[in-house]
Amino acid sequence: MEEFVNTHKSFCSFFLLISLLAFLPFLSAFPLPKTHFHQFIFSLIPFGWHGIRQLRNPWADGPEFITQCSIKPGGTYTYRFTIEGQEGTLWWHAHSRWLRATVYGALIIYPKLGSPRPFIMPKKEFPLLLGEWFDRDPISVLRQALFTGAGPNVSDAYTINGQPGDFYICSKKETMRLAVDSGETILLRIINSALNQELFFSIANHQMTVVAVDAAYTKPFATNVIMVGPGQTTDVLVTANQPPAYYYMAATAYNTAQNAPFDNTTTTAILQYNNLPPQQNPQPILAQLPNFNDTPTATRFTDQLRSPNRVSVPLHIDENLFFTVGLGLNNCTNPNSPRCQGPNGTRFTASINNVSFVFPKSNSIMQAYYQGVPGVFTADFPPFPPLQFDYTGNVSRGLWQPRRGTKAYKLKYGSSVQIVLQDTSIVTPENHPMHLHGYHFYVVGSGFGNFNPRTDPARFNLIDPPVRNTIGTPTGGWVAIRFIADNPGAWLMHCHIDSHLAWGLAMVFLVENGEGEMQSVIPPPPDLPPC
Repeated sequence: MEEFVNTHKSFCSFFLLISLLAFLPFLSAFPLPKTHFHQFIFSLIPFGWHGIRQLRNPWADGPEFITQCSIKPGGTYTYRFTIEGQEGTLWWHAHSRWLRATVYGALIIYPKLGSPRPFIMPKKEFPLLLGEWFDRDPISVLRQALFTGAGPNVSDAYTINGQPGDFYICSKKETMRLAVDSGETILLRIINSALNQELFFSIANHQMTVVAVDAAYTKPFATNVIMVGPGQTTDVLVTANQPPAYYYMAATAYNTAQNAPFDNTTTTAILQYNNLPPQQNPQPILAQLPNFNDTPTATRFTDQLRSPNRVSVPLHIDENLFFTVGLGLNNCTNPNSPRCQGPNGTRFTASINNVSFVFPKSNSIMQAYYQGVPGVFTADFPPFPPLQFDYTGNVSRGLWQPRRGTKAYKLKYGSSVQIVLQDTSIVTPENHPMHLHGYHFYVVGSGFGNFNPRTDPARFNLIDPPVRNTIGTPTGGWVAIRFIADNPGAWLMHCHIDSHLAWGLAMVFLVENGEGEMQSVIPPPPDLPPC
């Protein structure tokens, strides 16, 4: 109980800071003891606890108008949840529009006392939160993009723990530094909190040993560079085995959308050895990073991820789903309108299976589902695209405009689910980091081009696939995931590139109750925000 009390007390001051600094870069890490009950109080901003399974408790999941309505001005909402069977690095963030640009932090779940980790115990550990910084209110950036129909302005800098680093003239004095002793091994918990950008990360002259992703352990492997998509976490061990000096830790864009603007800058922090020889202001050694479009390096990294042991992958599939994911363009009746500034007088959109998701405004999907309120959503999301075509080829412009809708797909409790997420070349092929709320899943296969249901499943890894909660669709390719629908409720699946989410790259799973209390959604809390 003392662990919980200490955690809760530390969070009280954390909550006060959120109220005061809601639109400033806000970063915090706080430990959570495994399997304890937790409650956190927030006002105004709905919060997502990214990667927490929220078993039978979608009320604590957080996405605005999916599992709750907005917290009214002057109101509060207490998120109460129990963490079961999870440990490692996750994170939390605002889950309303682009508020998460500045409101996010690390969420670290430690093993039970006496439970060993499957790797050597590090001397120290540090959370590193990679973010994006805009030299204007990010909400106004989003509003402008939604008004004009064009792509949003890109960020002005990337950050590590809130600081852009030495390569930006505004912030060199505040560059983040990590002090290490020669010979010691440290654990870095790396979180991509950026709104819209996948990122490469590297440390000058130092190898990293990957030991976990998305709060799931992996078979350790050494690498000079990692790629983390928005929403993903990666834990690495680093040994300070180089000559004492200053070494840059650096992150820069991995950008897969063709001919699309992006922030082509580099953020840095410094790995600083203690007891350096006497010298004046040593210059940090530069980190080697891939080119922004180096898909082979990104692919080699993700292909090395494996679970540390054999896992129980669902073999018999009850729900075999095929989801096309990607961008689109809405035609305008007046292409010269200031509201039609996308390519050739159109408006950008995005969709899954040709449905561009529309968030409700009067009620949340979970509340409407639980209370039987009609007219908020329909449960007819298509399990396959309405038309088969060459998804990664030269797609006819007649297929570029999706239809809008607030649609969900129902799953029976306990059903085994396979989803193939197929990227399309509509507008541009692109790596879309897809996040599923309420679940983690096995990544059983991936490839480039169109998924072939006759030949590609033969190459699936059904022995030790990695476990994740966010996975990228390879650029112009596909990825296959499997999970058991054992968590009842309404669960959002969406692209974690927030501009794509605003354009409609999302859908909702409605997982029905099973038998008895332990397979059913708990009742909503009394302080659930009213709609």
